[in-house]
Amino acid sequence: MKRWLKNITLIGVMMATVISLSACGDKQNSSSGKKVTIEYFNQKKEMAGTLKEIIKDFEKKNPDIHVKEVDVPTAGTVLKTRILSGDVPDVMNIYPQNIDFQEWAKAGYFEDMTKAPYIKNIKNNYADSFKVNGKIYSAPLSANVYGFFYNATEFEKLGIKPPKTWDEFKQVVKKIKASGKSPFAVAGTEPWTLNGYHQLSLATVTGGAKQANKLLRYSAPNGIKVNNPYIQKDFTRLNLLRENAQNNWRGASYNDAVVSFATGKSLIMPNGSWALPLINQQKPKFKVRTFAFPAAKAGHEMTVGSGDLALSISSKSKHKKAAEKFVAYMTTPAAMQKYYNVDGSPVAVKGVKQKGVDSQLGGLSSLAFTKHDMVWLAQDWTSENDFFNLTASYLMTGNKQQMVNDMNTFFNPMKAAD
Repeated sequence: MKRWLKNITLIGVMMATVISLSACGDKQNSSSGKKVTIEYFNQKKEMAGTLKEIIKDFEKKNPDIHVKEVDVPTAGTVLKTRILSGDVPDVMNIYPQNIDFQEWAKAGYFEDMTKAPYIKNIKNNYADSFKVNGKIYSAPLSANVYGFFYNATEFEKLGIKPPKTWDEFKQVVKKIKASGKSPFAVAGTEPWTLNGYHQLSLATVTGGAKQANKLLRYSAPNGIKVNNPYIQKDFTRLNLLRENAQNNWRGASYNDAVVSFATGKSLIMPNGSWALPLINQQKPKFKVRTFAFPAAKAGHEMTVGSGDLALSISSKSKHKKAAEKFVAYMTTPAAMQKYYNVDGSPVAVKGVKQKGVDSQLGGLSSLAFTKHDMVWLAQDWTSENDFFNLTASYLMTGNKQQMVNDMNTFFNPMKAAD
């Protein structure tokens, strides 16, 4: 706790210095050409090294602008505190599906990007997916996608193909278990890693994201029931995970799950594209590939994700032109090619050369920006953490009634507010 407070204090001191220097240099910049400093608040800590390289490239092309990248522990909490206190970074990596982002956009914290030329660099009108009151307040440069990483080398040895249907998935798990390996690598102590699995489970059994939220978010208060046929199917999908995870999964961290998968002890890991750099750091001795969440019928598989590296500009920035130049540079193929080459997540910027289906993330990235790629269901929720926790709780206990009770407790206040 003291360390966290110390970090906040240090950030406050640092930002006070930056703001002070910016205030002094703002007028000077326009007349004397002196360098200005803008702050870039990063939440993609695993990509900090690559982002620093991209920033250096930008600064070479724009010698009058210095970009100060800020990385802090619990970045989401720190950013929320800063925004609510009015200490908004010039440019920030923010997740545009989050309800916080939507509320802050409505409150006027972010610059309107709707007519910004660089938004045209984003393909498939992806930025429109996160409009707030019809306006664009975030430039989504890449997308995260969630599904399953699998050990393709071991799959080939066992004669297993990536499943396209739920019945095929059950058979795959059965064969892996019979081989003596653990089917799944699960991080029981970090419920957020299970969020995508549960959301995709609900979406595939109901028929899509809208249908899932009709069951969850827009049903009557206390309308989620154990005997609901969709909830029954959801239980079967959660049970597949809870009954076939690695030993000691209940006490496993995110890193433990990655290690279990990357060392070949578990052959499948449910997780998002953000896990790929961590997997590769372990230098696995097998081919890493991905597949999407299977549905009842082949061709209906799904992934879930949102803007991952998505940039917003403070409406109160003292250096808006410099901030806009930086965001514009980040929407270029040169910048995002360097980013993609390390991160591997699907990129929404036109002109970036991306790998095909037979690549590490190919089984998921091939669905990005298509009808098989839904935005996180929490785009229509007021919060999300308790959903993580009720998912993990069910996996731990298998208590069906408790999970349904927890779901109703979670969604009832949202329904009451409608």
